[in-house]
Amino acid sequence: MDLKKLRDNSDAQADYMMSEITNVIKTCGKRLPGSEGEKNAVEYMANTLKEYSDDVKIEPFELHPATFFYWIHIMVTLVLGAMVSYFFIPLLAIILVGLAMLLMLLQFVLYLEIVDFLFPKKTSHNLIAVKRPKGEVKRRILFNGHPDVAHEWTMSYLISGDAFVAHFIISMVGIMCLVGISIASIIIQGGVGVAVASGVPMIMGLVCLIFVPFWIAMYRMWNTSVVVDGANDNLTGCYMGIAVMKALHDEGIELENTEVGVLISGSEEAGIRGARAWAKRHSKAGDYKDVETIIYAYDTLREGKFLCVNKRDLNNTVKADEHASELFYNAAKSIDVTCSYGSVPLGATDSAAFNKGGYHAVGITALDHKLRNYYHTRYDTYDNMDKQCLSDCYKVTIKTLEDFDDGK
Repeated sequence: MDLKKLRDNSDAQADYMMSEITNVIKTCGKRLPGSEGEKNAVEYMANTLKEYSDDVKIEPFELHPATFFYWIHIMVTLVLGAMVSYFFIPLLAIILVGLAMLLMLLQFVLYLEIVDFLFPKKTSHNLIAVKRPKGEVKRRILFNGHPDVAHEWTMSYLISGDAFVAHFIISMVGIMCLVGISIASIIIQGGVGVAVASGVPMIMGLVCLIFVPFWIAMYRMWNTSVVVDGANDNLTGCYMGIAVMKALHDEGIELENTEVGVLISGSEEAGIRGARAWAKRHSKAGDYKDVETIIYAYDTLREGKFLCVNKRDLNNTVKADEHASELFYNAAKSIDVTCSYGSVPLGATDSAAFNKGGYHAVGITALDHKLRNYYHTRYDTYDNMDKQCLSDCYKVTIKTLEDFDDGK
C-alpha cells in the first residue's frame, strides 16, 4: 500500500510527538523504573492508543531496579579491598579483583540478574497495542520505546560525556594495573603468603594509589537527587510508534494483511528488564510467533545526522535481525534520509532483549555516541528536542512499514 501521504505529513506528526512528550513530562511525574510516574506514563499512553488500536494490554512485571547501578558499589568496594590487600596478601587482591570483574561481566556486559535479589523489589509495566489488518494476519511489525528514565550521570553533567567515559576507562586501567602489580609482587617476593610489602612492591603499590580517587568517585557516578526528564531518552522512542498508529487511524488506513503495533517496555534504564520480561513471557507461550514479526526498538531520537541501524547491541555482544536492519536502512536510502549502520558499543537498547528472547528486532538510535550534554542529564528536556530528526525518522518508519507491507 502506498503510504506516501503519511510521509508527507511528517512535520505535523513531529509536532504531535513533541506536544505529547511535553505533556507526559509535565503531568506524569518522575519516571524512574518501577515508579508511580512510570506507571502513570504507561497508563496515559495506553489510553491514547485505545483510540487507534484494536487491542491494548498493560502487563505488570517485577524487578529490582536499584541493582543496575548499585552493583557498581559492590564492585568498587571489592576493588578498594583489593588495594588494601595488595600490601599484605597480593593473592587476595587478585581474587577480589577477579570477583569484581566477574560481577561487571555478568551484571553489566551481559545484563544478567546476578545480585538483583539484594535490592528492593518493585513493579514495572509493559504495554502492547495492536491494530489488526482487514484480512488474515500474514506479518506483524511492532514499534518499541521505553518510558522510564535514569538518574543524572554526575560526570556528564559537571564536565561532559567524554569525561564520563574517560573516568570509566581510567578506573578500568587502574584495576588492570592493580592485577599486574599483584602478580609482580608475588613473583618478586617469591610466595603467596602474608607479607608486608617492601622495596619495589611497596613502590608499585604507592604508585597505584593514584587510581583510588577515581575508584571512589565511581560511588557517585550518578546523582540520586536528580531524575532526568527523558524527553529524548526515550519518550521520542515511545511516540514514534504512537504517531504511526495515530496517522493510520486519522487517515482511515487499514492494511490488508499486516498487523501494526506499539510495544512500550518499562524499566529499560534498569538493564532492559521490561523487554526481557516481555520476551520471556510471550516467547514461552509462543505469542507473536504465528507469522513473521519484527520489532523496531527506538532509543534517543535527537540528532538526525546520526540516525543509525544498530546491527550489534548489548555492548556489541548481540546481533540484530538482518532483515529488520536492511528494511529500515534501505527505506531511509530510498527517500534520501541520512542513515548508517552501526552498533551500541556501551550499554544496550531493548532490541537486545527481544533478540535474545527469540524475536526479530533491531535498535534504531539517532545520537552521537560521543555523548552530548543532554544524555542522562537534566538537559534532556521537552524544550531540547529536534523536530527535524523526529520528522525524518517518522518518514523512514512509514516507508519501512510500507515496504514491509509490500512483502519486502
